[in-house]
Amino acid sequence: MSSTAAPASSWAGHPGYERMFAPGELTVGLFLPLWPYAGDMAGMRGQTEVVQQAERGGFAAVWVRDVPLADPAFGDVGQVYDPWTALTWLAAHTSRIALATGSVIFPLRHPIDLAKQAASVDHLAGGRLVLGAASGDRPVEFPAYGLDHGTRGARYREAVDAFRGLLEAERPGGPGGARLLPKPVHGRIPLLVTGSSQQSQDWIAEHADGWLVYPMATATPDGPRALGRKIEAWRSLVPGGDFRPVATNEWIDLDEDPGYPPTPLRGGFVLRTGTEGLLELLGRWKDAGVNHGALGVQHGRRPAAEVVAQLAEEVVPHFPALAATAPSAPAW
Repeated sequence: MSSTAAPASSWAGHPGYERMFAPGELTVGLFLPLWPYAGDMAGMRGQTEVVQQAERGGFAAVWVRDVPLADPAFGDVGQVYDPWTALTWLAAHTSRIALATGSVIFPLRHPIDLAKQAASVDHLAGGRLVLGAASGDRPVEFPAYGLDHGTRGARYREAVDAFRGLLEAERPGGPGGARLLPKPVHGRIPLLVTGSSQQSQDWIAEHADGWLVYPMATATPDGPRALGRKIEAWRSLVPGGDFRPVATNEWIDLDEDPGYPPTPLRGGFVLRTGTEGLLELLGRWKDAGVNHGALGVQHGRRPAAEVVAQLAEEVVPHFPALAATAPSAPAW
């Protein structure tokens, strides 16, 4: 199957994209879940109110994850809820914040289902969906689906091509000219390739609408500089020099002391820091060419609502959501 390149036209008018991304700018998002699953689903309640608080506080986006199976060996249970179900719920309980995935595992899903679910959520959210797509980093999930983990790179390319084709207005999606409905509110859905997803840098530069990269040695001075060099090299490969946004993320344990120095925890997976260190990090990300930084607070010691309120007051105003087109009215 041939691969469809990312369209070169502007994303002007797309509420989710415009709220999150612009050349030379950095916005801040919030990664779900806001606190870890502890064996009781009742313990996951209350996150909706915190997301609404984040929207009021100027966060640009809220991110959900796709973890079909909880792998005891992996350690991180992750999202718990199905991402499409969670996004539908959030679409109904928010009105402006962009809804992003970090990320949907494309090789595990049938492209028809991916396209149908994404376009449906996009409509219900008024065009706010920004779709991160990954190849999958939990090998146990693939045999559970009857798939070979080693084939995920090729399956990823095929899924991206089919996904885009199904969402195109004039391209039939099956025998007899069958078409997929609905179509995205603004014609397309921004697709961010996550990490390498088993692809070359040239392929990502040609086919991605943006790039979701992992932070590099966040707490060290050279980490953001190395990330900047990586982003610059990738952008040099983008056909025509078109702007393609870059997003990254960090799990933080926000200390009550604003001056608490950035300190890696859990082998560098979590960064404990005060607001001063976090502002410095976000500034270095911006200088490196990052356009959106998604923050996860689930591994912190403090209540999520308290941390989100502090971020909204002391951090987000320095990197606010961008002026964006008002979302379209929901489909229903």
